[in-house]
Amino acid sequence: MALSPLNQRRWNNFRRNRRALWSLRIFLVLFGLSLFAEFIANDKPILVQYRGEYFTPIFSFYPETAFGGDFQTEAAYRDPEVQCLIQSGGIEDCFDDPEGILEQIGTGSYQADGFQKGWSIWPPIPYSYRSTVDRPGAAPLPPNRQNLLGTDDTKRDVLARVIYGFRLSILFTLIVTTLASVVGIIAGAVQGYFGGWIDLVFQRIIEIWGATPSLYVIIILFAILGRSFWLLVFILVLFSWTALVGVVRAEFLRARNLEYVRAAKALGVGNLTIMFRHMLPNAMVATITMLPFIVTGTISTLAGLDFLGFGLPSSSPSLGELTLQAKQNLKAPWLAFTAFTVFAVMLSLLVFIFEGVRDAFDPRKTFE
Repeated sequence: MALSPLNQRRWNNFRRNRRALWSLRIFLVLFGLSLFAEFIANDKPILVQYRGEYFTPIFSFYPETAFGGDFQTEAAYRDPEVQCLIQSGGIEDCFDDPEGILEQIGTGSYQADGFQKGWSIWPPIPYSYRSTVDRPGAAPLPPNRQNLLGTDDTKRDVLARVIYGFRLSILFTLIVTTLASVVGIIAGAVQGYFGGWIDLVFQRIIEIWGATPSLYVIIILFAILGRSFWLLVFILVLFSWTALVGVVRAEFLRARNLEYVRAAKALGVGNLTIMFRHMLPNAMVATITMLPFIVTGTISTLAGLDFLGFGLPSSSPSLGELTLQAKQNLKAPWLAFTAFTVFAVMLSLLVFIFEGVRDAFDPRKTFE
């Protein structure tokens, strides 16, 4: 689908802003990789071949009995006994000396007559965000070849938690920002276009709502309903939509008396068509100017709530929880360095991208 001349000019302006363009490329690569986190960091194999059959543990549940084991519970794929069962084709010797059998299979000195040897393909990082690392020593453990960013205070791989936490933070932010922007733009457009008592009543409601302590509301609702992802999204949308109302309202108040709006009304064009087809595009520059603040504010709020213990459920891969661990374990500087670097890179990329989008929508901005 071809772009209109106006959108083509905006896209060209964005491409000429090299900082924004490279930030978008880097962000898309990082976010795209995080979307496939299960294939990058997981304590389950991507693909298993056992006795001529193929299994996909990252998508499906398979009991240990499917690989010749004794239990109906899900197979612990990192257990040497289960690995021996898979690679040897399910021989009973694995229950006696799994590590010895695995070593013989690896050197090719083991003969499993009557059985077809199996194999498994593992992700590059054989740990999920919730799995513990089998390493000697007291947690948190420093970085090494096995754990490139070390472990946290419960021996979970930090790199795996960063990958999952990055994805969770970005998806959470995109959902909250999108919903809050839609509500805020509609509310500001209605206020600015109609004015009068509608504007007056809305302004009083916003003043009262803006004075409500959001942290207390979050604590009360979490105490009653429990912590959950979608409940936190709902609460933050309730308190974030007011950020866009002021700028959208001001643009609509200014534009509603312009000649093209009066001409459209005289021709019988509907209010909704005038508001969202003719007036809203002219208010997009001011609207997009506020989006970087909403995005960074949402990420910071999520991290702050997780840091205080009022954010996502404790089982979630949280970057704020990693920051709390860095504070509680000053002897493990890799935790603080990782948390700082992830937040700095993530927020900088998003700010640069939205700055480029804002300038692309501004007709006064041109780039050589």
